[in-house]
Amino acid sequence: MASLDDLKKRIVSVKSTQKITKAMKMVAAAKLRKAQENAEKGRPYSEKMNNIILNLSNGISDKENAPKLLSGTGEDKTHLCIVLTSDRGLCGGFNTNIIKKAKAYFKKISNEGKTLKIITVGSKGYDQLKRIYKDNIIEKISFKDSKTINYLDAEKVGKVIIDIFGKKEFDVCTIFYNRFKNVITQIPQEQQIIPLKASKAVGDLSEDNYEFEPEEDEILNNLLPKNISTQIFKAMLENSASEQGSRMSAMDNATRNAGEMVDKLTIEYNRSRQAAITKELIEIISGAESL
Repeated sequence: MASLDDLKKRIVSVKSTQKITKAMKMVAAAKLRKAQENAEKGRPYSEKMNNIILNLSNGISDKENAPKLLSGTGEDKTHLCIVLTSDRGLCGGFNTNIIKKAKAYFKKISNEGKTLKIITVGSKGYDQLKRIYKDNIIEKISFKDSKTINYLDAEKVGKVIIDIFGKKEFDVCTIFYNRFKNVITQIPQEQQIIPLKASKAVGDLSEDNYEFEPEEDEILNNLLPKNISTQIFKAMLENSASEQGSRMSAMDNATRNAGEMVDKLTIEYNRSRQAAITKELIEIISGAESL
């Protein structure tokens, strides 16, 4: 049984932890509002850009000479996976859910006998994947020094992908991230960006009719690299909102758990203290009776 002094120290320690988790919850709640707004604003833009590119692709008469970023290499042998996670922990199952989704995809690729290459964006993703997939990770990217999510960071990742694709080192590129739904729910996503694939969110392409000038090929050559950076930027915005929501929920649970632990320790402390007082009284009474 722990001594009174040990129990007292534990109560003080848990209370200090509770103050930290409560403060972290409040900070996450403050950051969440802006991050959620940014994520929601980014969705229509990225989806509409996909829509326009797919409409442009329908207008190309010579499909064989279509830009490779749109049509791909024509093969499906080497897959490049971009796993976007956070650089900080203490955010519940946020990073684990993305890694779980990515690992299921990795297993599928390996079982099909295809080559797997990985780029991690965020230190937490690299820390979890390096144990099993260290040989498959070709590059790790971290934005620890960046205070906010910005398009320039996404563009850096996009340029890395385009450079590797230009060297013909992969055929298919897929990104993994969490889509923000609410504070409690973040949905792991996989999105193929090379060759471009229509997502469910794009909807029916026949509803939109565009007239383009100059020719479709020329527009696509300029638009496709920007689209890759845009889709990555959207994923980073979704991740940012999901991370703050998950951290807020995790810190709220931690604060309540700390409160429950303080209550239990306080009861144990009072019982131990009462037992010690009772023991001393018995010893005093016994000593007095023996005299």
